[in-house]
Parts: sequence; structure tokens; C-alpha cells
Amino acid sequence: MKIYIASPLFNEIEKARNVELKSLLKSFGHEVYLPQEDGGVAFDILKNDSDAAKVRKEVFENDIEQIKKCDIMLCVLDGRTLDEGVCLELGVAYTLGKKCVGYKTDQRSLDKYGDNLMVEGCLEEIFHSKEEIVKYISSIDR
Repeated sequence: MKIYIASPLFNEIEKARNVELKSLLKSFGHEVYLPQEDGGVAFDILKNDSDAAKVRKEVFENDIEQIKKCDIMLCVLDGRTLDEGVCLELGVAYTLGKKCVGYKTDQRSLDKYGDNLMVEGCLEEIFHSKEEIVKYISSIDR
């Protein structure tokens, strides 16, 4: 199975958690695509390439191509608000018929009933701990 991790990647804590999730998923023998490592972060690429429009388009197109190739999308839903990029990646994956699941350890949300209903409607399941992810990953066929 190929798993795409859609997650915020804009600070050290987010990046470290993403790497930890990738390592966890790979330990079960799955191929894992993590945009910050496997596709590149536009801000980092732009330090060496001044053509912002070109870089942003390449990063976008590469991530979309990887969504097309994945079997499962794991969306990290932590934060005061949901990350816009994660929401777009989720919408694309859902529209393509990919299995979409969430991971939320943060109790904050803007809606007293949960996160945005359009986001939650795309998700088959939302996990609240790494143990729940492990149980799920252990149960799926490779």
C-alpha cells in the first residue's frame, strides 16, 4: 500500500511529527509519501531558485501526482484551524476515490460539533492516538 501523509509542515514540531508518522507507517512495510521529504517544500526550494511561480507549480503538480498514486491518505488534523493544504489534498484524494483517514490529537476546533463537516465527511475514520493508527495499519492488506 502507498500512503500519502497530508500534514502541516511549517515548524519544527510539525516536521518532526510527520517524520515520526512516516517511520511508523514504513515499519509495517508500506510505501509512504511525505511531501516535506519526498516532494520538497516550496519555501526551501526558493532559497536556491528565484522563479517562485515555477517552483510553486512544480511542487503542486508533484503532490497531485503522488495523491493519484496513493492508496490511502492520512490527514493530520491538528491545529486551531485545519491546514488549507491538507484540506485541498484531502478533497483531491476523496474525489479520486482514495481511502481517507484522519489523525487528530488536538482538542481545538472552530465548530462545537467537531471540525468542518465537509472535511469530516471525506474521512472514513479519525484516529486520536498512534496506537489507533497502528491498529488500523495492522489490519489492512499490503
